[in-house]
Amino acid sequence: MEHVNVLIVGAGLSGIGAACHLQRKNPDQRFVILEGRESIGGTWDLFRYPGVRSDSDMFTYGYCFKPWIEDRDIATGESILRYLKETIDEHELWDRIRLGHRVSKVSWSSKDRRWVANVVRVEDGGTLQIGSDLLLTCTGYYNYEHGYLPAFEGFDAYKGIVAHPQHWPDGLDYAGKRILVIGSGATAVTVVPSMADAAAHVTMLQRSPTYMFSRPAKDRLAHALRRWLPKKLAHRLMRLRNISYQLLLYWLAKTRPNMVRRFLRGMAERGVGPSVDVDVHFNPKYNPWDERLCLIPDDDLYAVLKSGSASIVTDRIERFTETGVVLSSGKTIEADVVVPATGLELQFLGGMEMEVDGTRIESGSLLTYKGMMFGNVPNWVTVHGYTAASWTLKADLVSDFVCRLLRYMKREGYVVVVPRMQKPPQATLPLMANLASAGYVQRSAGDMPKQGTGAPWRNLDNYMTDYFTTRWGRLDDGVLSFARESNEKTSDVPRVATALESDAATSQR
Repeated sequence: MEHVNVLIVGAGLSGIGAACHLQRKNPDQRFVILEGRESIGGTWDLFRYPGVRSDSDMFTYGYCFKPWIEDRDIATGESILRYLKETIDEHELWDRIRLGHRVSKVSWSSKDRRWVANVVRVEDGGTLQIGSDLLLTCTGYYNYEHGYLPAFEGFDAYKGIVAHPQHWPDGLDYAGKRILVIGSGATAVTVVPSMADAAAHVTMLQRSPTYMFSRPAKDRLAHALRRWLPKKLAHRLMRLRNISYQLLLYWLAKTRPNMVRRFLRGMAERGVGPSVDVDVHFNPKYNPWDERLCLIPDDDLYAVLKSGSASIVTDRIERFTETGVVLSSGKTIEADVVVPATGLELQFLGGMEMEVDGTRIESGSLLTYKGMMFGNVPNWVTVHGYTAASWTLKADLVSDFVCRLLRYMKREGYVVVVPRMQKPPQATLPLMANLASAGYVQRSAGDMPKQGTGAPWRNLDNYMTDYFTTRWGRLDDGVLSFARESNEKTSDVPRVATALESDAATSQR
């Protein structure tokens, strides 16, 4: 069996970043990246719908070690893929990445003190196993096979084209056609203005309004700094400014929700003008950041609504017909193409199975340690980025933590590390607790890991706090337990199954 020091699962933004951190800071560690798809990039290779782009600025969504130098910091999917491939080239990682290698199962053995991954070669269906000292999962948090599609009455009766954003039809010609986009999340607000130029008309149908935040796609300050300062310094200054801005906006949303509501409402009123009823279409019932804000670069959504090339309807679908939909209000919308931008379906670890000493681990029974490890599961770190800020900010911190941890374990002669959880907590929260009211979080609450209500079992989702605790906090914090191979018995490693089964039983009760 092939053996590596670190097995990275996933060659998207998180996995490539983790590999770069290891290559730079721990050159003694042998690692490989396994990717089930035939190409790198994860989200940015999967989604091919018109206008696909980031909804975070690239000074914070890009890596801390690689400056973003393109004009638009609200970047297209194509430019993000280009950025990732440049990163791989610069760090000479192509020979560490194995595409078309899908991990179906990972198993930890306390006796052997290693993980074993069962891998399927997608090309020919062959199987192999890879052993590793440390498992680093970078699989994201949603199902790559399919998104969420509500059970619409009569959906199968519709005779037009259905273009799901997660499986966009190749070569779809929508010029001169009537488009119905169902949803009001990040995908919908991207698709609507992108299709409006060529389509006869685009209708955005939302069940309820979403908060929109508008800003320029190009940052003038960034361009000015690049003219006068070295690229790395300019990148760091922009990164610091945007991190501060994200933290301030989120803090204000939680402590002064009415003020932020008025601020966002003012943006909408100025953007759409008097022709669109802001009270109906841009006035959510929940507070800002109870669900994610949707980014609108350069007011593009507002512009097409204002011009009349697109329209917005707030209503519920009663049923589909052969030519469109009938709404609860009795109105109908005729459409040649329907785009169900109805959300993601959450999935932990990309659907792969996990066993510890022969006991299957159910993801819903896991309790996170600092948002990156899990109680009583040895030698496993996962990357789960921020939901209230750019994903990569947390991914960079986790990767840096892994490098620190590996150096510490090598220096002290440790081969096992596990967050000890003596007993399950009395109360738990969803892993993405700050988005607990979002539909996609609620639908999958029982299948996703949990967090506790106090440190270190709380996933704070706060960059500044995590920066100091992750980069500078003590590794021997009284929760992380370490074991050496030479002078400690296997029984000294925490018995994983018992605690996890106890936690699962508590959750069921």
